[in-house]
Amino acid sequence: MPRRTAAKLATVTAVVASSVLALAPSAHADLVTYCIGTGGAVTVPNDLYVPAGESCALTGTTITGNVSVAAGGNLVVAGGNVSGDVRVAADGYLDATDTTIGGSVVLAAGGYGTFLKDARTGTVVVRPKGSATIDSFLFVEASTIAGHVTTGAGEVRLDRNTQVEGNLSSTGTYYTDVHDSFVDGTLSVLNSATGSVVCGSAIRGRATFAGNLGGVQLGPNGNLDGCASGSYWGRDVSITNTTGGVTVDDNIIDGTLTVTSNNPAAQVAANNRIRGGVTGEQAGANAARATQAAAGGDRDEAGDQRAAVRRTSAVQEATASGDAGL
Repeated sequence: MPRRTAAKLATVTAVVASSVLALAPSAHADLVTYCIGTGGAVTVPNDLYVPAGESCALTGTTITGNVSVAAGGNLVVAGGNVSGDVRVAADGYLDATDTTIGGSVVLAAGGYGTFLKDARTGTVVVRPKGSATIDSFLFVEASTIAGHVTTGAGEVRLDRNTQVEGNLSSTGTYYTDVHDSFVDGTLSVLNSATGSVVCGSAIRGRATFAGNLGGVQLGPNGNLDGCASGSYWGRDVSITNTTGGVTVDDNIIDGTLTVTSNNPAAQVAANNRIRGGVTGEQAGANAARATQAAAGGDRDEAGDQRAAVRRTSAVQEATASGDAGL
């Protein structure tokens, strides 16, 4: 298995036996549309609800209210528009492609995961899993998040020209990686079980990495994942109390780089451009370049695989249910 593989690859095996849609009269704003099955390019004039353990696949659908995905439910949206929030319960899954979500996306404790591609959303929140047995994921590709990203569990990867207009804050995740993306605010990665990789990205605010057990890799030639280039950092960068190794390679830092209390000591390559200099303990100047080819983008492969498994299962279940009548 790749080093940066997903913690779990779950599959959905339940079969939806029937298709049910309850479309409430538009005059009653407190009523809710239930979705099981598939729906097309129509407007839902109120909130949408995916019942527990069911799947809903929508294409070109407009939802004027909020969306709730109950425990174990799946919602796959392509080319859609949601005016309000999307809230996903434990073991629930949201897959949104080429879709605009006007409000927040919130994945509850123990939520299965969220996959966003070519999407636009407000604030994104992944709750800490607490006592739940499921560890969540958040995979974002080529999307814009018009707010903050706050994650407290699971696997987190931002990739392929994703833009975060606020801060990205991560605490207690399995890993938090940022590839080829832009964060307009601050970046904070704390207490990650297998660390953090940032490559080919731009971080405008201050960056803080602390207490990460699996290491921190900024730029190529580290031992966590493969990538082609370093990043631009608009303020100070601090990497402290990290185990598993720290590599800083091919970065531009318009501030000070602080590397203290890391075990082993950080490897800061000579090809970095650090305006404010480096403070703290450093190992040799050469990063572990031999590991670049072996890493080979393992996390990217794992992320695509995990999201694809749930998405394919959800669409198959919704299709088996027939037309939801949207």
